[in-house]
Amino acid sequence: MKYVLMYTSRPDLAGETDPEAAHAIYKRVYEWFGENAGVMADSGAELLGVETATTVKHDADGAVVVDGPFNEAKEVIGGFSVIDVADMDAAIAVVKSWPMLDLPGVAVEIRPMVEDYSHMEG
Repeated sequence: MKYVLMYTSRPDLAGETDPEAAHAIYKRVYEWFGENAGVMADSGAELLGVETATTVKHDADGAVVVDGPFNEAKEVIGGFSVIDVADMDAAIAVVKSWPMLDLPGVAVEIRPMVEDYSHMEG
């Protein structure tokens, strides 16, 4: 089954990390992708900062485009990947080794991916 891994962080805590420690963790991230290449259905992408976001939402006048992220949560999505593993336990096992978890405010949200839309036919 495919799972989307959404890498989240708290920008307000990112400045607390020693730059050399952050560099070392980024090196481990590249190694992590190599170690998990067998389950990567799509290695995804790292996203630019939340200040570059544009949100389209709907209000009484129809679609409205606004700058910035829609939610006001402290956590922001910094990137994503898609893995293909047997079940949620296997997905959790992969994510537990994500090197960025050593940084303050970093988390990974795991969601099963809808792969079959046949129930919507007909």
